Amino acid sequence: MKVIISGYGKMGHMVEAVLQRRGIELVCASEDVCAIPKEVAKECVCIDFTTPEAFRANYKTLAANFKAVVVGTTGWYDIKDQVFAAFEAAGTPMIWGSNFSVGVIALFAGIARTCQVLKGHGYTPHVEEIHHIHKLDAPSGTAKSIGVLISDFLGEEPKIDSQRIGEVPGTHIAEFLSEVDKLTFTHEAFSRQGFAEGAVDAALMTEGLTGCHEFKDLIL
Repeated sequence: MKVIISGYGKMGHMVEAVLQRRGIELVCASEDVCAIPKEVAKECVCIDFTTPEAFRANYKTLAANFKAVVVGTTGWYDIKDQVFAAFEAAGTPMIWGSNFSVGVIALFAGIARTCQVLKGHGYTPHVEEIHHIHKLDAPSGTAKSIGVLISDFLGEEPKIDSQRIGEVPGTHIAEFLSEVDKLTFTHEAFSRQGFAEGAVDAALMTEGLTGCHEFKDLIL
């Protein structure tokens, strides 16, 4: 497998380190993925960690030019239908996710099952997320995903609070409060390492894949 990284910030550098450690070829890391020759892109999986604005501008080129695409960027989910249509029309497999950490996927599974048990028993949900001051979207994509899970499985839409503090990699908290007790789920990332590992795992999963898939659906 050959990889091109779109976006060479902190996450891009972390993905590069994971690729090197696993012996996977990195063709280049680019801040202008649209400038990469199509004949080069067609041999590569693109791992995208850019900005919501950059992905919105680039997704049609990503779909048309690359062998497959892994999207770790969030903040574009309001145009999911257009994005998925572009990839499906091009026949380019895509894996996207609000969070590529396996620990977070386990958190999703635990919350979903808990909501099934708690439904109808008077529990009020609340979600909080804490990230570094450089994160552009709020609430985070992961917090929104948790909110959707709670709405789907508990039947109540939770309030989501966001904080931006220092260089916090990412903490997500889901609480369920009743008159008699409180349940709390917490995932605290120590670094971006888990996100990068999962993104590379997703890139490997694109081999032989068709269509657009959320990362959590491929591993749960």
